[in-house]
Amino acid sequence: MSSLLGTSAPLFSDLVALFEIAAGGALLVGMLLVRAGHVRLHAYLQSSIVFVNLPVVLIWMVPSYLQYVVPGLPGQLGQAAYWVPSLMLVLGAAAEALGVYVILVAGTNWIPERFRFRRYKLWMRTVLVLWWAVLLVGLLTYYVWYVSPTGSL
Repeated sequence: MSSLLGTSAPLFSDLVALFEIAAGGALLVGMLLVRAGHVRLHAYLQSSIVFVNLPVVLIWMVPSYLQYVVPGLPGQLGQAAYWVPSLMLVLGAAAEALGVYVILVAGTNWIPERFRFRRYKLWMRTVLVLWWAVLLVGLLTYYVWYVSPTGSL
């Protein structure tokens, strides 16, 4: 099947890119919900996005990275087709782990008191900014892999 977005990307790559854009938008909606006083709805939406994203990362992104990027490391790290997805991996792992941590601190008593934070807004905003950084680097990865004729920036 051909690309939905008119690129050389496999269909599933297009679907993942569109899902991640929608997830980023949903996180912004969640931010607006909490500002409007809908704290519980905010919590459900934000935590759902973080947890629904986990299988996407584990089933599609990590295997793609292992198959297409790892064999060229470290020798090809100077090329955009290798350093851009590597940056996405580092930022994405941090965003997903921090997102899960925020959910656990804000929504459960599973984290011991000494490891809990107090400044919820700071941590939640940090996750949102980090998530959007990952989204943008992910879109850059898509561009480098499937749009750029030379696989570079």
